[in-house]
Amino acid sequence: MDLDPDALLAGPRGRRLCLAVARAAAELDPGHDAQPLRDALFHAGYHLDPGAGRSLVRMWSAGRVDEAELPHPSPAAVAALLDEVPLTGLDARTLLLALVHAVDHARYWQEPDGEDVLAATPPVRDALRRVAAQLVTDPATAWWSSPAPRDDQWVVDLPHASPAPPVEGDAAAWLARWRADEVADEERARGDRPSDVRAPHTGSWWSVPAFARLTTTTRALGADGPLGLWCVEDGAGWEEAHVRRVVVPTGARVLEVDGPDAWADLCRRHPLEVTAGRRHDWFRVTGRDGRWCLPDWSRVAQEADAVHVTVAGYLTTAGRAVPVDDDLATVLAGWDPDRTYWLTDVEPAATPGRRWEMGRDRGGEPLWRPAAP
Repeated sequence: MDLDPDALLAGPRGRRLCLAVARAAAELDPGHDAQPLRDALFHAGYHLDPGAGRSLVRMWSAGRVDEAELPHPSPAAVAALLDEVPLTGLDARTLLLALVHAVDHARYWQEPDGEDVLAATPPVRDALRRVAAQLVTDPATAWWSSPAPRDDQWVVDLPHASPAPPVEGDAAAWLARWRADEVADEERARGDRPSDVRAPHTGSWWSVPAFARLTTTTRALGADGPLGLWCVEDGAGWEEAHVRRVVVPTGARVLEVDGPDAWADLCRRHPLEVTAGRRHDWFRVTGRDGRWCLPDWSRVAQEADAVHVTVAGYLTTAGRAVPVDDDLATVLAGWDPDRTYWLTDVEPAATPGRRWEMGRDRGGEPLWRPAAP
């Protein structure tokens, strides 16, 4: 699927990306005063956040300030400021950092945050259309719609990112265990979780075989290293990682998820119902109350060796309630952009891996680089 502005703005992560790009463009242009937009996004996002005044508070160096005295910009006012932003000076690194921002703010265990809500309002969404239109034609985003490159797949091992590192040679066994655990969890959930979808209950919220101990890979971005260093949903602020290349098996069958239709089709062919286990979390993130499913990865493995979600597929699909059938829907959750989950065993390349460290560039932005030998 080729990325287009409408598809990009239909996805919560796509809208957040466009908002981040607009903010970056305002900051980059020396002739544009970025402060009004910066302030408007801060205050409007705060007022629209479901935790405003409770889990989210505004702090001021001048001391306590009466909330009634603080700005309360409307979405229309934010949209007017967005219309004034010159979309110049954007480069591949700026777009990478905007993508990182969009991924960092994905959450599937509670309601969308204030800026996600703001980006979904009609005035702001309309104002972001010209940002989306520029993004989909920018040469720096051309690879966002491309399939997984067979000769450029990298594992990024992050400290304490999962219960255990991938175990080569056990993919089939771990997929069988994953399915058994999911079925058991769903059975327990039917009996012991609240029937009220609005009840303050949380549980499993991901739709990937996250704890099946499978190998996952992303491509490399030149000197910036694998995308898996940068874009990790529900990340923990890691500042070091071990990076190693893998050898893609000859003739490997890789399913490409390039948008919501592809994700829905995968769930339609191999559905595993998870309504009881995920209904509370997925209701909060999407507002939909109904039956839910995710792909049965143990069955998907019978037709494919891996599943790859393109960057475009992630931006247009993640966090949405995607219809599968008349009364059944799904959510792409916990799957980072450009990540490939291997449902079969893959071998590490002959060349040894290397440790990478995060630093900061001159502007204070994150910068991953190989550690000194």
